[in-house]
Amino acid sequence: METVDVLAIFAHPDDTELCVGGTMIKMKALGYRTGSLDATRGEMGTRGTPETRAAEANAAASVLGLDIRENLGLPDGNVTDDRDSRIKIVRALRRLKPKLVLTHQSDDPHPDHDAVARLVRSGTRLASMKNFDPETGEQKIAVPRVAHNIFSRRAEISFVIDIAGHLDTKMDAIKAYSSQFYDPDSTEPETRLSSETFLNEIEDRSRYFGSLIGSRAGEPFFVREVLNIDDPLIVLTRSNNLYS
Repeated sequence: METVDVLAIFAHPDDTELCVGGTMIKMKALGYRTGSLDATRGEMGTRGTPETRAAEANAAASVLGLDIRENLGLPDGNVTDDRDSRIKIVRALRRLKPKLVLTHQSDDPHPDHDAVARLVRSGTRLASMKNFDPETGEQKIAVPRVAHNIFSRRAEISFVIDIAGHLDTKMDAIKAYSSQFYDPDSTEPETRLSSETFLNEIEDRSRYFGSLIGSRAGEPFFVREVLNIDDPLIVLTRSNNLYS
């Protein structure tokens, strides 16, 4: 049975790359087993097909160095935090046994993103309850930590992951989704993602959040729980507090 240390759970193929691609690459480089769980196949997308996006997701997984990439097959455009969806995510969590789950921020304006954030919160808790979905025989797990990537709404930042050495690879992983992003030869309808400036915006975002910690690039996260720090000296002195 294959398990992972860090599991990214996002709504659509390409969301993992856009939101936490640099973090996933860094975690792999640090020696952790990494995986991605796409909630939907992206079948409601304006450009491309589910089959195209599945192939692109596999190509991007290779760039990220993922050990596992799976798809829950939830309905694109209609993801809900219901019992059936909870069972699917709980079974995946119990099988993969992640210690850390990365996902969307709550109250994201995209309804699927917001629903996945809520589904992750409920699923990680239910996965620890032995009497939830006992039919499969899979054992309960310890509740994984959940970190919400900050992407589309202003929110308090709990921490920023330094991805300075991995920004270029992150952008390569994003570009694996050639059906979704800028292509001057494409005849498909234009979207915000396919605009000529969108990928530059993603790179600029990474550089901005990196600048907050004195780094070339970073990815921001929010956690609801109070962080338990064993040695504050190590944590508080390792970053570049440029304006203190």
